[in-house]
Amino acid sequence: MHSPIDAAQLVAGLTSVARLCAWLLLLVLLFVPLERLFGVRPRRFLSRDSLQDVGYFFVSGLVPGLLLTVPLAIVALGVHALVPHALQASVASWSLWQRVAVGFVIGEIGFYWGHRWTHQIPWLWRFHAIHHGAEQVYFLTSARAHPIDSVFTRLCGLIPAYVLGVASPLTPTGTLVPVLVVIAATLWGFFIHSNLRWRLGPLEWLIATPRFHHWHHANSERRDQNYASMLPCLDRLFGTHHLPRGEWPATYGIDERLPPSLIGQLAHPLRWRTTKAAPPAASLAET
Repeated sequence: MHSPIDAAQLVAGLTSVARLCAWLLLLVLLFVPLERLFGVRPRRFLSRDSLQDVGYFFVSGLVPGLLLTVPLAIVALGVHALVPHALQASVASWSLWQRVAVGFVIGEIGFYWGHRWTHQIPWLWRFHAIHHGAEQVYFLTSARAHPIDSVFTRLCGLIPAYVLGVASPLTPTGTLVPVLVVIAATLWGFFIHSNLRWRLGPLEWLIATPRFHHWHHANSERRDQNYASMLPCLDRLFGTHHLPRGEWPATYGIDERLPPSLIGQLAHPLRWRTTKAAPPAASLAET
């Protein structure tokens, strides 16, 4: 006989899967027609790669959240014990939207550096290379990520918010801030990966666009630029911005051959390697 806890966990798991199915349906209904009408390059949605990316969509939607539970709890307790109470009390007095806005900005800064480190540190690149293995970039490419890669970059974005005190799992509103920030970044991630030739005019200086992020997926040294997910001003600030007028990358992907199956790709970074597999990025000493 199953215990009530087992039944509750089963219901929660099925609810999460159903929620992801609904999100996937909405994304398909939105982006597939738009990419057909305004695509940078023609592509078929129903392909072997697309089915694999659907698998990644469910992996990315279910696994990182489970893996983040323990490290975030440890970080929250450590911050609660070490950060001065006066700072926590001062930030707690801010309105919800002030904390969301500040959490968004410092989260973006943390994500920028976390993302940049996944390109510069060979061991992290093993996992991030899965995301760059896509030879065609479209909206579902956003979900193509190894869970360990997703956990690392999310931690880099969330830890600064926890340290400052705009986010905390110890209070209901503090929990809401990182949830809103992660949802916003996730939704915008589908847009900047989309196969859309849309231009946002002067707004391209303020917000990331598909053309901005497509250069990050170029199979060239340009891959080591345009790290920001939403705020390209961070790349301008840290010297990694690249957006040539009217141009798109000629090719996408990486030179390394990845296993063809989803399971093989998830296991691939965990294999011991005697040779260093890293992108042609500048070393940490040079940045």
